[in-house]
Amino acid sequence: MSWEQLSKRQPRVVKTLTNTVRKDRLAHAYVFEGGHGTGKMYVALQLAKTFLCREKTDVEPCGECRDCRRIDSGNHPDVHVVQPDGQSIKIDQIRGLQKEFAYHGMESEKKVYIVEHADRMTVQAANSLLKFLEEPTSSTIAILLTEQMHRLLETIMSRSQVLSFSPLPSDQLIGVLQNEGISLPMASMAAALTNDTSEALEICREEWFAQARDKVIQLTEELRSRPNQALVSLQENWLSFFKEKDQLDNALSLLLIWYKDLLFIQLSEPEHLVFVDQRQALEQQALHTSQKRISENMLAVLTAKQRLGANVNPQLLMEQLVLRLREG
Repeated sequence: MSWEQLSKRQPRVVKTLTNTVRKDRLAHAYVFEGGHGTGKMYVALQLAKTFLCREKTDVEPCGECRDCRRIDSGNHPDVHVVQPDGQSIKIDQIRGLQKEFAYHGMESEKKVYIVEHADRMTVQAANSLLKFLEEPTSSTIAILLTEQMHRLLETIMSRSQVLSFSPLPSDQLIGVLQNEGISLPMASMAAALTNDTSEALEICREEWFAQARDKVIQLTEELRSRPNQALVSLQENWLSFFKEKDQLDNALSLLLIWYKDLLFIQLSEPEHLVFVDQRQALEQQALHTSQKRISENMLAVLTAKQRLGANVNPQLLMEQLVLRLREG
């Protein structure tokens, strides 16, 4: 993906970075902060290519040289990506980086370190990373990616240049997806789950998400018309389908979107609907549900998402949620 393509998604970020490349004033450390799917990793990898490519034209890496191709394939020896080990980034992972800091690059003297979910570093890991940030070199760039900047140490923030990534407007993303042949219902769902075009396309083209959407619609219908059947359906259809925690988290996100759509119906704002092909069902449910109850249901789903991240038993969590939702 070129800087020109990325500028359509994050014009301010791209302008800042390309200007610093032209002036040869790249910072030694960056914090890329923004929501999920805003393209932080794409920009980080593009910056790595720009930094390491020896055949670039102006600011644009060639995309064809050995460095560019190895970065694209994820196996460049001088581009290191650190990801959480389980729920956190541990001090041993950062110590591993520190050992790399002591050596020259394998291909050149330049190195790039990308830390995904940097906010998940343990305090010990974050303090260890400061050793690099406090002793910058012109041959090394660190890029920290985060969706929760407030969880980063202030000392890390003060030693880094912060670039904020804006979400892609959903109507713009929906239009892009429809131009790719995606149906409006699927495009609307994908745009509600991510701001990133590539990720949205993957969602739309994966049969699992279409089936997940149907499961959510089915559960909401049962909660409305056959509440006593909802727990049975949970056992037979939901828990056997949403087996992994990330799958269940996506399902809860879709359920939350459904209740948001109910609010839009009650507020006479159907143009904001995500479940655009379910307007009749939403209108029927909205007739029998107060705004207060919808808000309570949304809070219940949000609480379930938080508890899921805290390693609560998924089956128990969903049973409690369904019992709470069917009260309405």
